[in-house]
Amino acid sequence: MSSKPKIHNFPLHSLIGGFYIEKDICDDLISFFNKSKHLHFEGTTGFEKTKDYELKQSIEISQPVSFFNTTFPKYTEALQNCLKSYFEMYEHSNTDQARFDIIQNVKIQYYDKGWGYKIWHKENTGEGDEIRRHLVFMTYLNDVENGGTEFLYQNLTAPAKKGLTLIWPAAWTHTHRGQITDLEEKYIITGWYSYT
Repeated sequence: MSSKPKIHNFPLHSLIGGFYIEKDICDDLISFFNKSKHLHFEGTTGFEKTKDYELKQSIEISQPVSFFNTTFPKYTEALQNCLKSYFEMYEHSNTDQARFDIIQNVKIQYYDKGWGYKIWHKENTGEGDEIRRHLVFMTYLNDVENGGTEFLYQNLTAPAKKGLTLIWPAAWTHTHRGQITDLEEKYIITGWYSYT
C-alpha cells in the first residue's frame, strides 16, 4: 500500500483534506456491516442521543478503535497515511501541546434511499466527550451521486466517491450536513481524533 494517498483537491483555505484509499478496503467494511446485523442500531443525533427521523435516519455499528485496528488493519494504516498527509497540508493542526488520538468508538453507518443526516450540525458540541474532539475523519465506502457532504461556511460539497476519506476540524467552523438522495444507498465509516 502506498504511504502517500492520492489527494482530492479541496481549496486549501477550506481546511478540509481529501484522500483516496483502496476500494477493496471499502468492500471489506461494507461486507462486515452487512454480515453483522446483531450489532446494528438506529442512529441518533447530538449529545442527548436523540432519535428523530426528521433529523437523521441511519443504521449503524459502533465499535472501539481497537476492534477496527485488529479487524481492519489495512483501513487503520490507510487512515494513518491520510492523517500524515493532512498534517503536511495543515502543519499547525498537529502542533498543539496536547496529544490526540481516536478514543471514541468508530462507526460504520448505512443510509437507505431518502435517509441521511439531514440537518446542519458540527462534531464538537461542547458537551461530554464531544468537547475533546479535534478532527473528524470519514470515508465514503461506495459511490453515491448527489449523496455527498455539504459544508456550510466553506460553500462546498464533498462528493461521495468510493474510498474518498475526508479529514476536517470538529468545530462549528465546519458545520455540515449530508446530501439526501432518493436514488441510492450510502455507506460511510467515521470517527474522531480527540484530545487525550
